[in-house]
Amino acid sequence: MRTMGFVEAFGPPQCGRLLHNLDVPHLYEQALRRGEATIVRGGALVAETGAHTGRSPKDKFIVADPLTQSSVWWENNQRLEKAKFELLLADFLAHVDGKELFAQDLYGGADPAYRVKVRVFTEFAWHSLFIQNLLIRPGPDELSSFTPELTIIDLPSFKADPQRHGCRSETVIAMDLSRRIVLIGGTSYAGEIKKSVFTFLNFMLPAQDVMPMHCSANVGAEGDAAVFFGLSGTGKTTLSADPERRLIGDDEHGWSSEGVFNFEGGCYAKAIKLSREAEPQIFSMTERFGAVMENVVFHPHSRVCDFDDSSRTENTRIAYPLRFMQGAVEEGRGGHPRNIVMLTCDAFGVLPPIARLSAEQAMYHFLSGYTAKVAGTEKGVKEPEATFSTCFGAPFMPRPPQVYGDLLRDLILRHDVNCWLVNTGWSGGGYGVGARMPIAATRRLLGAALGGELEKARFETEPYFGLSVPLAVAGVDTGLLNPVKSWSSAADYEATAKKLVRMFNENFETLALERNRGLRAAS
Repeated sequence: MRTMGFVEAFGPPQCGRLLHNLDVPHLYEQALRRGEATIVRGGALVAETGAHTGRSPKDKFIVADPLTQSSVWWENNQRLEKAKFELLLADFLAHVDGKELFAQDLYGGADPAYRVKVRVFTEFAWHSLFIQNLLIRPGPDELSSFTPELTIIDLPSFKADPQRHGCRSETVIAMDLSRRIVLIGGTSYAGEIKKSVFTFLNFMLPAQDVMPMHCSANVGAEGDAAVFFGLSGTGKTTLSADPERRLIGDDEHGWSSEGVFNFEGGCYAKAIKLSREAEPQIFSMTERFGAVMENVVFHPHSRVCDFDDSSRTENTRIAYPLRFMQGAVEEGRGGHPRNIVMLTCDAFGVLPPIARLSAEQAMYHFLSGYTAKVAGTEKGVKEPEATFSTCFGAPFMPRPPQVYGDLLRDLILRHDVNCWLVNTGWSGGGYGVGARMPIAATRRLLGAALGGELEKARFETEPYFGLSVPLAVAGVDTGLLNPVKSWSSAADYEATAKKLVRMFNENFETLALERNRGLRAAS
């Protein structure tokens, strides 16, 4: 631990005090001293994020300059003039004058060949602990000579001026990819910090022929890696935390010529309705000193958490180091995937619980990125709604989707990867009518896919998306496997399925991927 002046990083004005690379006990002390958080039963730290209980994608901007002008997917990302960013940066630096700040020096990326050195300045002590949990902490020798390649300044108390700064509201996430600076203001939601690192790597790594992925990953006893694509709420964290397999990471990875590597050193799991019985490994993290929970309700006297209470948000979260997970892959790296799983939370109840995908179908569903936004994941979303998020992570994809699609297609073909579509959403009808897919059935189907059992199964082709659906899987009700059989009305299912197919095709047209027009036939 050492104290350094903010002037060392940006020059005057200088903050009042900057506490650099504090460890967990010191950050606990600071968070409690400053009234930022509370310790609950078991030892975890709980903080509230105020008005922002999820990401604010409409408040995220990238500076337009010679580096980004022709390489950023501007239809999906918002431009910020360089002059406006300079004003914003100057106002950020003025805002910290006399304030106490925290700094962490961390790695983004477990593979030394592709990692980025990140220095994160935060206004809150608990944000400093959060990002220490989520990224990779260098060793003492590495810290002694650490020179950042990406700098993030996180100031929740800063209020942007849309007219002066060229943004939309008092909340702003502004990225200058050339100068490698990220400014986050007006939001206490800590997830914005880690997603900024992910966005930066998503821009930089394709130029090195590395595929960045919004996915979780694990590895089996025989070294068989599996990748799980999916947006928040589709089950990436839950399903990759399989006691029969070792966890590589739960959210963000790269796929290089050497295999898969984690971008992070921790996990960021949803805590709503978390139970010891259904998810024992993740639940145990809520009772660990060093874990950070966001917006979890607890009893004021007993300090016992109520994970079923969604009065603050459905998007309650827990952030913890990967090393807390028993059997996790310590080095954060694995070989080339044997299986790719594309998770979707189908709010219409049309897609089957599992389907085998051809390479063409895998590309179609990757570029479509269909799921439902789960309540609380983004500000203003009160209940699940259908959405398409290209590459299963459009808010974090600065380059055009074709770039990521080409990288993934080449890797799938080169390494002969099995691809699966898994629906963790609804069955027997859409949201409000049907029921959520039983997690036990999903786990069993995934086990059959990853373990090779489905290679011997018989399949039938459903008529709307051309998906190959297994006729029977031991331990799973056959009525679940083909979704039309779980609906009370075949006519209602047909009408809903045709509606969803139209939505897929209309969405794909908007991507304007000329070289991939033929993929529409996969639907």
